[in-house]
Amino acid sequence: MMKNDRGQTLINKYVWVIDTIYRAGKISFRELNRRWVRDEEISEGVELAKRTFDNWRYAIRDMFKLDIENENCGEYRYYIENERDIFNNGLSSWLINTICVSNVLTKSESIKDRILLEYVPSGQEHLQTIIEAMKEGKVLNMTYHSYWKDEENCFDVHPYCVKLFRQRWYLVALSTYAYYHQKGPRIYALDRILDLQQTEESFEMPKDWNAEEYFDGCFGVIADHHTKIQTVKLKVSAGQANYIRDLALHESQKERERNEEYSIFTYRLRPTFDFQQELLWNGEDMEVLEPEWLRKEMAGRIERMWNKYKED
Repeated sequence: MMKNDRGQTLINKYVWVIDTIYRAGKISFRELNRRWVRDEEISEGVELAKRTFDNWRYAIRDMFKLDIENENCGEYRYYIENERDIFNNGLSSWLINTICVSNVLTKSESIKDRILLEYVPSGQEHLQTIIEAMKEGKVLNMTYHSYWKDEENCFDVHPYCVKLFRQRWYLVALSTYAYYHQKGPRIYALDRILDLQQTEESFEMPKDWNAEEYFDGCFGVIADHHTKIQTVKLKVSAGQANYIRDLALHESQKERERNEEYSIFTYRLRPTFDFQQELLWNGEDMEVLEPEWLRKEMAGRIERMWNKYKED
């Protein structure tokens, strides 16, 4: 991907085209050009040439794997033929959404005091080093201070993949320490990395390792393969179900029953610690029906919480 300012500006223009056509559904070049000129922040008041637009269509196909086609009849409107891929392609979708938001915020300087953003922990400064090492198959030397130990450690790792979860970046990597090497890849939070350097040493990515398979059935970044993927059934109050319905807890979510008082949702996942924490976050509005072991586990957690408060 282009790294200079001109290249970045061009990418913003590509995303503007994608976003405008997607929101319109279908749009003629004349209308697209009218909206382009009206948005002076990106067009600088200069019309979009038809030839330039056609060149951008090809660039968008190469970069984002999205096909902008023409009806070839009637109003000769343009549309995104494979618009489902905006949601299905994780990286392209994330890039498009991120740049769209960035464009909107950049044009909102006059009301910046009325736009409140959530703080994102540090760690992103290590992302480029990690991705370059992944591309080149280079070993990383990392100084890491985990949440669970009151000390920092320096060691080498083979970077396998990165994952973004709840606005935090995580690295899946294989430590070169014999003890941890035998246990397989581990997960490291980028905001706990104190120092990171690419070494001259190379490593070979295992041909049978796949990032999606590694996180198959996982709720977040806890990839506990000792916890089997199983069906979880939840009973959710009608009010909370509205939120769960619009923003699914997990991609496997299915609504099995719905009435005025509650909804029943099912999931196919590994009900690990992070998923259990999510259930607790929803409080009394969410009840585990199945499996029985998880229902008992949640009851135990709630009882232990109650024991901390009951004397008050």
